[in-house]
Amino acid sequence: MATTLPSIPVISAESNLSRYLQEIRKFPMLEPNEEFMLAKAWREHGDSEAAHRLVTSHLRLVAKIAMGYRGYGLPLSELISEGNVGMMQAVKRFDPDRGFRLATYAMWWIRAAIQEYILHSWSLVKMGTTAAQKKLFFNLRKLKGQMQAIDEGDLSPEHVAAIATKLEVPEQDVIAMNRRLASPDHSLNAPLRADSEGEWQDWLVDESSNQEITLAEQEEMGKRRKLLVQAMKGLNDRERDILTERRLRDNPTTLEDLSQKYGISRERVRQIEVRAFEKLQKSIKNAALEAKLAG
Repeated sequence: MATTLPSIPVISAESNLSRYLQEIRKFPMLEPNEEFMLAKAWREHGDSEAAHRLVTSHLRLVAKIAMGYRGYGLPLSELISEGNVGMMQAVKRFDPDRGFRLATYAMWWIRAAIQEYILHSWSLVKMGTTAAQKKLFFNLRKLKGQMQAIDEGDLSPEHVAAIATKLEVPEQDVIAMNRRLASPDHSLNAPLRADSEGEWQDWLVDESSNQEITLAEQEEMGKRRKLLVQAMKGLNDRERDILTERRLRDNPTTLEDLSQKYGISRERVRQIEVRAFEKLQKSIKNAALEAKLAG
């Protein structure tokens, strides 16, 4: 008879953090030999109970890492949920024969999942697309604290140079990122001065594309849209709906709402989202390659 596994605790916007932490402390930590045997059972025999114990024994690690990212203005419940997904990915790929503990391996997956969520969600960080920019984004505050450069305003040239050297990025990137993180958004309708009728938008340069560029961009957008529509047909109804609600809406539907809609956990919703997105990417890449070869 199959064993019913205890469900992984879920933290939502309405839940009490201390209660969640109390719940995850109920899952025991694993001794090295026990962890090794469970990992072997999962990797070699697909033992879902072993995988469940590996995940739940590290939920405290996920929570600890997630709390380190609270300064980015996103709900802690979402950060922990993303970290849990990263933990599951780590267990899925963990090879115990390499000789190191699961926690050491999982930390990378947990951080990667949380950081990708932050970059995807935080509207200010549209420029965080390269590895160097991501590194700058997630390390700038820490380095400023170490240098005691915590005053508002621009960094001193010395601090800019030191951070740029440390993170191996251009000094201008350091200056730009610091201003993005430190400055609030301002309305373009704000007056230039208190005694002025002119607005900031009056000084914006018209960078409109010419007709040839506009036409080329429209054609390229049409091709991409066609690839997307075709790729979406390869998803089942639930995958298509969850992916649309989470990644194709201006205001994404929350994990909580989708979990209630489908009667599954928030973590399961995220698993479906990630799987659907990976399938979509693969389909689009294959279709684009076929079109290029045919052309």
